[in-house]
Amino acid sequence: MTTLAATEILARSSTTTSVGWIGYIVIGALAGWIAGKIMKGSGSGLLLNIVIGIVGALIGGFLLSFFVDTASGGWWFTLFTAILGSVILLWIVGLVQRSRT
Repeated sequence: MTTLAATEILARSSTTTSVGWIGYIVIGALAGWIAGKIMKGSGSGLLLNIVIGIVGALIGGFLLSFFVDTASGGWWFTLFTAILGSVILLWIVGLVQRSRT
């Protein structure tokens, strides 16, 4: 991997959107809750929903950055990205939990 390729990958994962910190917390809470409903979860509570949503947004943003410009999206695109990443996160967590039992 060249230095330019490594820099490009890091730049994709560190792009920012027009949504502020409070916006990320609100979107994270919504995305975590919606992802829990999509994955038929029992509910995680507000704080864990926020964490799932924010981590999911990072995952979704990183994955989508290979296909679209994620930094130009607003609230709705950020919410979609966070939901997509949160569903992927919960799916992976479910696989790990099933393999441990």
